[in-house]
Amino acid sequence: MIGSAGTARSRSVSEPATWRTLFVALACVLAATLCACGQERAKFTGTDVSGASFGRDFDLIDQNGTRRTLADFRGKVVVLFFGYTHCPDVCPTTMAQLAQATHELGDDAKRVQVLFVTVDPQRDTQELLSRYVPAFDPSFLGLRGDAQATDRVTREFKILVQKNSGSSPDNYTVDHSAGTYIFDPQGRLRVYVSYGQGPEVFVHDIRALLRDSSGATAG
Repeated sequence: MIGSAGTARSRSVSEPATWRTLFVALACVLAATLCACGQERAKFTGTDVSGASFGRDFDLIDQNGTRRTLADFRGKVVVLFFGYTHCPDVCPTTMAQLAQATHELGDDAKRVQVLFVTVDPQRDTQELLSRYVPAFDPSFLGLRGDAQATDRVTREFKILVQKNSGSSPDNYTVDHSAGTYIFDPQGRLRVYVSYGQGPEVFVHDIRALLRDSSGATAG
């Protein structure tokens, strides 16, 4: 009897404890799952284009004569903007905003690479890009290709380009899509920022991607 009573008492005490243990374990798993979900989908100020089937890569030459693809910048947030050096307003405005954003990022800027892709390879030589692009920030890189490579990359990123004749063969303007693409450190296209949204949008979304990457790595 004492043995039976002792066994019964043992069950009455241990069962609630077991359920409490299971409940705590399940709560921990749920919390971890929720945290993981939050890390997977960062909140952006720009347009979230995660999973897009375009903008997968590029193959161009930088201002120093080095061939560049997206893989060269793995581990960094890549900010990609299409423009041209003779652009009167949109391009210098965006580049200036990116320079300001880079400054505001502080030490985080070491994990960011801004790339300027010319849509006007006829005039934007390697030498010209080497003067124009770093003038906004020494860390920025200019990329170019021949006419065929430029056509391929603008198609890949859905950039519309229209050359408008001027008073002479070398005096023309180029209408082009003015948004900016942002890739996460794993090389995935994640954000599209429309023209004129300001440096704060770049700062916010770049930091979100850096946090997202750090969390994913830690997990």
